[in-house]
Amino acid sequence: QVQLVESGGGLVQPGGSLRLSCRASITIFRFNAMAWYRQAPGKQRELVARITTSGSTNYADSVKGRFTISRDNAKRTVDLQMNSLKPEDTAVYYCNANPSWDNWGQGTQVTVSS
Repeated sequence: QVQLVESGGGLVQPGGSLRLSCRASITIFRFNAMAWYRQAPGKQRELVARITTSGSTNYADSVKGRFTISRDNAKRTVDLQMNSLKPEDTAVYYCNANPSWDNWGQGTQVTVSS
């Protein structure tokens, strides 16, 4: 059974920080690159950051230098440290494999507003 459980979202002021965490079942986590995605109201879901099983990372241009993705293979978790947050980062954030599987978690809402 595939499970993805995201947490850590919330309301933060512009310039603030949040750390998101995702716990994944072994089925999806063990052999796959993992990623964080986000979907803002009225927009398509987009890839934010990706990390391979060996720890290589890639980021969307819009978050480079501000976000950091990491994974703990022993705990089966994928974290996203988000710094210098902007209002345009407001979205529901999801984790999944990359390429993504059909199963999605409930996501975690991030709202950046003063």
